[in-house]
Formats: sequence, structure tokens, C-alpha cells
Amino acid sequence: MSPKPIRPEISEGRKGVGPLIPPLTESQRPLRQQVFELVRAAGLIPRVHLAKDLGVSPASVTTISSELIEAGLIEEVSAQRDGDAGRGRPAVSLGVRAAAHCVAGMKLSDREHTAVIVDFAGKLVADEAIPRHPGPMPLAEILRAIEMLLDRVCAKAGIEKTALSAVGIGLPGFVDCAEGTVLWSSILAERSVPVAAAATAQLGLPVYIDNDANLVALAELWFGAGRSLPDFAVVTIEHGVGMGFVMNHRIYRGSQRLGMELGHTKVQLDGALCRCGQRGCLEAYVADYALAREATTALNWGHKESQPISVLLESLYDHAKAGNATAKSIFRRAGRYLAVGLSNVVNLFDPALIILSGERMRYDYLYAAETLAEMDNLTINTGRPRPPIEIHAWGDLLWAHGAAALALSEVTESILVTQAREIAAE
Repeated sequence: MSPKPIRPEISEGRKGVGPLIPPLTESQRPLRQQVFELVRAAGLIPRVHLAKDLGVSPASVTTISSELIEAGLIEEVSAQRDGDAGRGRPAVSLGVRAAAHCVAGMKLSDREHTAVIVDFAGKLVADEAIPRHPGPMPLAEILRAIEMLLDRVCAKAGIEKTALSAVGIGLPGFVDCAEGTVLWSSILAERSVPVAAAATAQLGLPVYIDNDANLVALAELWFGAGRSLPDFAVVTIEHGVGMGFVMNHRIYRGSQRLGMELGHTKVQLDGALCRCGQRGCLEAYVADYALAREATTALNWGHKESQPISVLLESLYDHAKAGNATAKSIFRRAGRYLAVGLSNVVNLFDPALIILSGERMRYDYLYAAETLAEMDNLTINTGRPRPPIEIHAWGDLLWAHGAAALALSEVTESILVTQAREIAAE
């Protein structure tokens, strides 16, 4: 039997967030959790539609929704029926009680740190960004930056830090989200650092961390193009190259929670030096530091080495646009290696969609027609079209939104599990 379609948003000024997941069995996911998640995904939805979409009895939905209302997690919202203006009782829908909780999401990067605060319904309350000098920093300095950024975004939102229920943080590198440990990151001077525990102690709030590319995929799953897709890939191209992969509406991380490191797949044996310390990694040919390194050598820009990478890249791009053959060849080479990486993603995972994300996607030479044509040549010819590719150059706030979604997910899970235990104990 094919899964029932998910009803589109019934929105009276409210927009749903979160993945649009088909109904599951009670053993796969508790019905209480499914009810809450469908309310959140729909924005506003009547009880009768909840029961129909989940394939359960109206009585079950009434009981569970009453418990969720009593717990302060959802609320009833009256809306006039279409064509019934001025007549009869207004229709009553269920929606997430936005004021129930607030969370913060942060993206830590080589160039700047960004943060957002969202309410329990996923609506943006405030955002903030602070610039930084590239390079690894000791943990103590990272923690000070996190606290300063959180103080600033809370001030912008007009709330106290203690009003937050959790903080989600994304950062580049090898991150074990379950243990809250960063095994290696380009922004951390130390290895195997318990960042989540250290930040929790510093802020006095629950802190959850994950690889930043995973959180871009989570942002697309909650707020963007991936909400209704069971499987899709997000490839991020910034100071490094990352990938987040959604499988069956969930982030796939691997058995040790360190998978999907597309940037560190090898495309050239004994090739260019990657910042991870190995040679021949994809990001050593595609990431911004790789393009800047090649430009410095090929264009004799040794005198520009002290300039920020962003300035070097803008100059390289301007030269390419002006017809400089060397500058064009640098982007062309990077595009060819990107085609290798993307074709490997298609051949391995067969995703429904590939999203190329990151500020560097402004440099359209990276995804020119020649690059996509080369990707097609490298992809297995099955006679079927390759997955579509979308370009999203939304900046670091998208990454911070993914970190906020991580915090929302953790808070929701904790609350609903606790509530279920209390009800079972009665």
C-alpha cells in the first residue's frame, strides 16, 4: 500500500516547519510524537485531518491533542470557514504554541560566527553575526566567542539567556553529535574536544553540536526544499567541502556518526595537500583555500598572500569574468573535480535531489554547464535522468537555522518522552 499523502499546510498566517513524514506505526514512532510533529509540519491543522492523515481514530487524536494542550505544547486556533464569513462557529485548528520554548542555533566558521533564535514553532525571532580572523583557536577562546554571540543575539531578541531551552551549534570537521565531541575541526586548535559539555558548563544551558554540513541538510529538511523528500543530499562548498545526507526523512551519519565527509574522499592519489593533513582530497581542489592557493601560484600573486581569502577569491573571479585564461582554468579545474565528487554521490546514493549550498556558489564557474555535463558523463548511464540539482547561496544564517532545528528536535524529543513516562506512571 502506498503511503498516504501529507496534507499541505493549512495556514492562516502560520507556516509549518519540519519534515513532512508519512504516518508510521506506533512501534516506529509513538503516536503522541507523530501527532505533535504533524501539527508542527502543517502549521495549522484540524483534528479531523490529523486523524485522517495518520490513519487513526478521531478519539485517539482528541485524547492526545488534549494532553499536548494541557502540557502547553500546542494550542487551539480559531479560523473562519471558507465561504462562511459571519455565519456559524469558526473552525478550530491545532497549532504549536510558539511561546512554549525558544532555542538558539549557531554556526561557527573560519570567517564569521552566526546565530539565530527561533520560537517553538520554528519562526525566526532574531539573528546576529560576528566576524573573526581565520585559523584554529583554543577551546577557551571558542567558548568566549559562543557566549558573546549568544549574549548579543539574546539582547537583539529582547530575552534573557535563561529563557532559552537549548542551544544548537554547528562547526566544520569530524563531529560526534551523540557524544558531543569534536575529533578534529579547522577552527579548533585541539583534537578530541568535548565541546558540547564545555559549552553547556559555560552557558548553563543544554548544548547540542553537529557537523555544519549536516545542519545545512537539517535546515533544508525543516525549512527548505527537502521537507517533502525522503532522500536528498546537500553539498556545501565554503572554506571546506561538506555533505549532509537525508535518508528516509532523517540525517544519515554512519555507524560512528562521522560519515558523509565528501570533501575528504580522494580524487587524486598523492595529490594536493588538504588541511586535514592528507593528500588528494576533493576539497583540496574545490574549497576556497584551494582556489586561493592555486591563484597565488599560477598568477604570481605572492604579494597578495597576506590578503584575506575572500578578497583573493573576488579578485580571481573578476579576472575570470574579464577573460583571463589562467583564472578561468582554475575555476574550470575546480569544476571538473566537483563533477567527480557529485557523480560519486549520484552513483552511491541515487538521491532524489542534490542541493549545492554555500556562499561560494556565487562563483558560477563552479557549476557551469560544462561541469554538469561532465558530471553526467561520469554518472552511470541507466537510461534515466540524473537527480535535479538546485543552487542555494543563502549564507551562514541558513546553517544557523539548521543548528536551531537540531536544538528544537532535541527539546521536543525530551519533552515528549518525559510526558509519555509521566502519563504511563499515572
